[in-house]
Amino acid sequence: MAEMTSHERFKRMFEHRDADRIPIIDNPWRATIERWQQEGMPAEVNYVDYFGLDRVATIGVDTSPRYPVQLIEDTDAYSITTSPWGATFKNFKHVESTPEFLDFKIVDRASWQEAKDRMTPTPDRINWEHLKKAYPQWKKDGYWIQGGFWFGFDITHAWNVGTERLLVALGDDPEWCMDMFSTELDMCIALMDQVWDAGYTFDAIHWPDDMGYKHSQFFSVATYRRILKPFHQRAVDWAHAKGIKAHLHSCGDVNPFVPELIDIGVDALNPLEVKAGMDPLYLKKTFGDKLVLHGGINALLYDDIDALEAELRKIVPTVKQHGGYILSSDHSVPSSMSLHDFKRFVELGKELGSYE
Repeated sequence: MAEMTSHERFKRMFEHRDADRIPIIDNPWRATIERWQQEGMPAEVNYVDYFGLDRVATIGVDTSPRYPVQLIEDTDAYSITTSPWGATFKNFKHVESTPEFLDFKIVDRASWQEAKDRMTPTPDRINWEHLKKAYPQWKKDGYWIQGGFWFGFDITHAWNVGTERLLVALGDDPEWCMDMFSTELDMCIALMDQVWDAGYTFDAIHWPDDMGYKHSQFFSVATYRRILKPFHQRAVDWAHAKGIKAHLHSCGDVNPFVPELIDIGVDALNPLEVKAGMDPLYLKKTFGDKLVLHGGINALLYDDIDALEAELRKIVPTVKQHGGYILSSDHSVPSSMSLHDFKRFVELGKELGSYE
């Protein structure tokens, strides 16, 4: 079979058809990139091009209340800044880590209303100059193009109000939670409609909504059905009305939610976090004809190339069957993985993921 572009590979996977090979993508931490550069990867070369990974572009829009961004503290080890959502957080510079959230501006209905009043989907929330320059090149080079949505439980608890506050509100004030989810989604749809109508069409929407952690979930299936599922449904319906796919990133053990996601028409699920309790072989056997699986390779094995190779040989030949699989780690590439070993990972992925 002739070599395909990334767009052609992804399209085949979403159609549950064979391609020349499975797509291979991944997300290294900043500390991982620093290590690879120390080991010989040129600083001026994008890691996607260096390793020959598949090309994916995401169109982002600004859905925030646009609170001022301020640098509060900056050291060699970390920086503390505020965000357009009003959160104050610490970012560590040379270790793999998610931000440490320190404070939030949105803490109750009144402060949410203040933020909500600032959220209007004006055209200046879209980087038109970037699109004008980059989009033709993406199309020419055969990228898979995604529209980046930003709504739901995960971004609301992590970036907007704080985890404990939102979990309590799910029980005590679900209407407030639903208003936040709805407003966030309204912003996404209104801005992405502007992008689409300007001729910058894309192949899928992609959004993060982590609903699980290790061997459990943040809330029950009943809570999901009542409070969050209607907004997931609305996002999927918007995508399908455009003739494009819906791709959800949800970390942790989300096994109980998988039938719910299939019920509303979610097309792809990532990252299939093995260390939290997800099993890509079970998911392929049970849901593989309905759901594109993306990830499912245990990142805890990335510091042992022999163990990782054994895992790839165990997983990939099965999950690639009849298309429907995108190869990556079950979250991000850790800095424990050397440049040499990641090259081997990609080589193995292309070898085992070939349909020839």
